[in-house]
Amino acid sequence: MSQSIDEVDEQRDDIVGRLAWFLTGAMIGATVAILYAPKSGKDTRKYISDRAQQGKQAVSDTSKDILDSSKEMFERGRKLVDEAADLFDRARKMVKG
Repeated sequence: MSQSIDEVDEQRDDIVGRLAWFLTGAMIGATVAILYAPKSGKDTRKYISDRAQQGKQAVSDTSKDILDSSKEMFERGRKLVDEAADLFDRARKMVKG
């Protein structure tokens, strides 16, 4: 059975919330890593650069997942609207006789 608009909104909110928590965790992790870095400046910069690249890739992957989910939710919403319009037309035809 099709999902309701509320369920689709809840899924979207959940995805956005997860992304926000991920980004927050990434920033906290990077800050802690800088503060407690036991290596030289050159090594620390290399480490930060590598971790930033990994974070960038993770954000990119998550963004793609969100985009795919958004497209899927949009299509589900479109299908719900089409089904509702079809039901409305059938009901109108039944009323007219």
